[in-house]
Amino acid sequence: MVDDSPNLPEWALSIWESLGKPDVCEDVLTGPLLDRRTGMRRDDLVEILLDARALSEGADEWVRGRLIGINKMTVEVLDIDGSYRYIARDVIVEVRLIAHMRPAYIDDNELLQFEREDQKRRTKIHEDVEKKTKGVDDDHLWG
Repeated sequence: MVDDSPNLPEWALSIWESLGKPDVCEDVLTGPLLDRRTGMRRDDLVEILLDARALSEGADEWVRGRLIGINKMTVEVLDIDGSYRYIARDVIVEVRLIAHMRPAYIDDNELLQFEREDQKRRTKIHEDVEKKTKGVDDDHLWG
């Protein structure tokens, strides 16, 4: 029997399997600038070291799991216990990228399609809110 699993820590294998055993993508750190693909992205497997001073006594300082999103104030992770965690950037000491589960953003057609559809959905929601609160639907008109 051939072992098709990538070289991942034990905790990461079950997450990789739950994602459908995708190809693990490599960072491209050198070469022509346009060909380089680095950085954290959605669905990456990560380990995050938290500042122990921000935790209750005896709490694990490491959060391991799948990166769900990053915004200005928090990092969102689905941890190995299945808990959805928002971690304040202020308490993060270190982030270790274990593996990319998706291609680089510009090469990820599924993610680009999702973002286009999500933008359409958000625009529709915004227009519906305008109709309900103002009773008119003319904010998209010019002039």
